[in-house]
Amino acid sequence: MKRLSLLVCLLAACSSQAPRQAVERPAVAQKPALKHGGGFYQDDGPGENAPQNLDAIPDAKPRIEPLNRFANRPYSVLGRDYVPMTRLSHYKARGMASWYGRKFHGQKTSTSETYDMYGMSAAHPTLPIPSYARVTNPANGKSVVVRVNDRGPFLNGRLIDLSYTAAAKLGIIGNGSGLVEVESVLPGESQIAAKIEADPIERIASASLPPSPAPLPELFEARGIYLQLGAFGNPDNAENLKSRLGRELADLADKLVISSRGGIYRVNLGPWKDHAEAQNIVLRMRDSLELKPVMVSQ
Repeated sequence: MKRLSLLVCLLAACSSQAPRQAVERPAVAQKPALKHGGGFYQDDGPGENAPQNLDAIPDAKPRIEPLNRFANRPYSVLGRDYVPMTRLSHYKARGMASWYGRKFHGQKTSTSETYDMYGMSAAHPTLPIPSYARVTNPANGKSVVVRVNDRGPFLNGRLIDLSYTAAAKLGIIGNGSGLVEVESVLPGESQIAAKIEADPIERIASASLPPSPAPLPELFEARGIYLQLGAFGNPDNAENLKSRLGRELADLADKLVISSRGGIYRVNLGPWKDHAEAQNIVLRMRDSLELKPVMVSQ
């Protein structure tokens, strides 16, 4: 949610990483294991008032929209830098899709829209926001069109985070994830290409967007060692990542904090009293969630 499907929705919810080799760590062996997610949770799923026939919900209808100048800025999550596409262009990739349901239902996406798990939307690490994509399940041939309006997923090499309905129509709800093909859908292709070539993204986006969010005051954490999980130019994206990670980090969730300095909003985990304690958490997160936090001192 702000999905920027954890996850980070967060984390699914965002781009694969090379597998890491597990390391034996007797010192932390008895700590409770972190929840291994990526957009799907065993206790997630439809709410009490779920639509009776999800297959009847229509796909997203591609239309020309101004690109969001805030959601398409470069950002960093879990030690990895992401540079979103700033033009609508052809894109095609194959990878794992996950989904996010009622635990994010009603929360804000990276466009400050409200996430609707029964809509046909998705989160992607780098596709332009908003844009449209056709997602196909090669195992059964089913295909849907979704509107990309959020960032994520950021865990476990996931390619895209789907809304509950989109995942259900593709037949991947039960497993929590599945191999898919993602291909961009460009509405009015020739008109879009001409417009974006002629105008910078900032000028296109300003046509119908609400004013820029008011900057938050400079926020500094207590002294200590922190693990930096994400850095954004948009405070809404930082809140999105914090929300996603809070569902993944179990007993560490209350250690998540957001600080702002110089117009950059950082999602940090801490504080820890010394580097040894912080390093134990780093190793634990790498082993359980394949996260790669950056250690910083305050």
